[in-house]
Amino acid sequence: MDPKRRKRIFRTVTILTVVAVLGCAGWIMACRLGLSPDYDFGAGAYYYADIPGFDKVVRDDVYHTKVPVWVHIVLFLAWGWLMYRLWVWIDSRKP
Repeated sequence: MDPKRRKRIFRTVTILTVVAVLGCAGWIMACRLGLSPDYDFGAGAYYYADIPGFDKVVRDDVYHTKVPVWVHIVLFLAWGWLMYRLWVWIDSRKP
């Protein structure tokens, strides 16, 4: 496929995706989806962790693992580093 055509298709898909995401975000905010009418936290109302007593809603006895928490943290940081290196590699390939 011609590089110019591929770039045009990618740009079109990117623009359509951005428009769709912004449209969905606007619709969610306009319909006030996900908000708890009992609590007024402003913008933080979308973050359920800010709601008092939310820890009682989420059960922490559902997920059990023999892996220590520090292993999860190291894996999370390693994933972040790998994604950063991938981004740098992709960015270096741009003409």
